[in-house]
Amino acid sequence: MASSSSSGLTFKLHPLVMVNISDHYTRVKSQMNPPVTSTSCSNTNGNGNGAPAPPPRVYGCVIGVQRGRTVEIFNSFELLYDSATDSLDRAFLLKKQELYKKVFPNFYVLGWYSTGSDAEESDMHIHKALMDINESPVYVLLNPAINHAQKDLPVTIYESEMHVIDGIPQLIFVNSSYTIETVEAERISVDHVAHLKPSDGGSAATQLAAHLTSIHSAIKMLNSRIRVLHHYLVAMQKGEIPYENSLLRQVSSLLRRLPAIESEKFQDDFLMEYSDTLLITYLAMFTNCSSTMNELVEKFNTAYDRHSRRGGRTAFI
Repeated sequence: MASSSSSGLTFKLHPLVMVNISDHYTRVKSQMNPPVTSTSCSNTNGNGNGAPAPPPRVYGCVIGVQRGRTVEIFNSFELLYDSATDSLDRAFLLKKQELYKKVFPNFYVLGWYSTGSDAEESDMHIHKALMDINESPVYVLLNPAINHAQKDLPVTIYESEMHVIDGIPQLIFVNSSYTIETVEAERISVDHVAHLKPSDGGSAATQLAAHLTSIHSAIKMLNSRIRVLHHYLVAMQKGEIPYENSLLRQVSSLLRRLPAIESEKFQDDFLMEYSDTLLITYLAMFTNCSSTMNELVEKFNTAYDRHSRRGGRTAFI
């Protein structure tokens, strides 16, 4: 497999595609490995055949648009795979393509997706089978294995190129770089998924730590990008790199927003909001104290009434 593509295409991948593939894989894996009950556990221990099934592979098509040399992958849909013939259900593919064409008339089948750690030889058969729909299909591969040390997304985009190997022309997969492109709805959805609580509930400390870690990562990324921009401007000022007016205009537009934060009106508004927040906090604290005091008084009154009915003379204060 070649290291990188030479086609010169620019790929933009939307988060919805990754969410769809992950959801597809999770559902198939859950159906293959259902929750183990006590009865099944005893049967498993008895026959010794209860080892979990190997990770499944799922397949589907990716759709989007191509404008010039830019390929933007917007969405995806699932496909049926026949493991006996190592091929996709063609009738099902054409039916799904027709249905999606009615909903998204501007989207075309750009290629296909699967799951796994790396491209396999059998993947090329599926890739070639889709060439009558798209003469140069894209292969999106998602690695479902969890690697906490990995910082990059576990997604690889492959193109196919004809290379001469040992004097024989062969079609092979080559890596292609890509960028993540989002729209407002996708950003809201991804943020919602990121803030979902774990299925086991988790402790409050664990959830707080995860929240603070995400905030720290965001601030760290912002700081690193500001440093890159600062170093670039310093190098431009020293004459080490040529001036780029378009970039300077963007930086100037960004900096013009900062003085609004230091204005007198902003300080007044900020202090007013801060005071209102403190007032509401104090009010909530006083309400809580009053409620606790009322409960305590009710307990004393109840105890006094019981003692009085018994003819006691002890005074309660």
